[in-house]
Amino acid sequence: MGEDKATAGGAPVVWQESLDSTNEEARRLAAAGERGPLWIAAGEQTAGRGRLGRGWISPPGNLHATLLVTLPASLAVAAQASLVAALAMADTVRTLAPHAAVRLKWPNDVLIAGEKVSGILVETLAHNAGGVVLAIGCGLNVLHAPDGQRRPATALVRFGAAAGAREALDVLAAAMDRTLAAWALGDGFDAVRARWMELAGGKGERIAVDIGGARTEGAFGGIDRDGALLLILADGSERTVRAGDVNAASGVA
Repeated sequence: MGEDKATAGGAPVVWQESLDSTNEEARRLAAAGERGPLWIAAGEQTAGRGRLGRGWISPPGNLHATLLVTLPASLAVAAQASLVAALAMADTVRTLAPHAAVRLKWPNDVLIAGEKVSGILVETLAHNAGGVVLAIGCGLNVLHAPDGQRRPATALVRFGAAAGAREALDVLAAAMDRTLAAWALGDGFDAVRARWMELAGGKGERIAVDIGGARTEGAFGGIDRDGALLLILADGSERTVRAGDVNAASGVA
């Protein structure tokens, strides 16, 4: 498919008319030696992917983009990039739709009034003494909200946003640059964590976490200094969750 090149947030952007997946294209480029920073974007994806192996519906008009980047960090620290990217996406949504009620759902979903407007998939492509090569996949419903999803979806156009996918990427790339720099060069994850919690809200709210096919319910206790979810169980004990799917608890709307 044809491609064109531009820049966003100071990094090159390669726009493709259609790709199977921008994360898969990042994987192919990384295997060929590319280390970024480089944005890969597509007008549509034919095999878009979300977290936990789920598909991501990717119609033309929405934003489908991946930042291929190398971070001078350990694998454990690089795992925080998922929450850092979610914060950048939340800032993007608030810029494009300033009147929208934006919230974060652990680890990296961006919601407007409880409906999903964005998803992020961070994958490790390579790691060595020089750092970790990541694909930070970003999906944003700009014009279209897919029906029939596990969580109701929405789109920015419903909240007065006039930007198209390319303009949205410009905003996202700048927000990602700021947030990654604050994380890597500023106060580390503590500052990111504080801002993330401001947008998450719901501390003490009853939630259910699906972990490997088993469901555990408790109260949302926030996130720890590594980005893991803190779940307060019925007996008052605290459970740390590093991977799982968060939903409303039984009997909670």
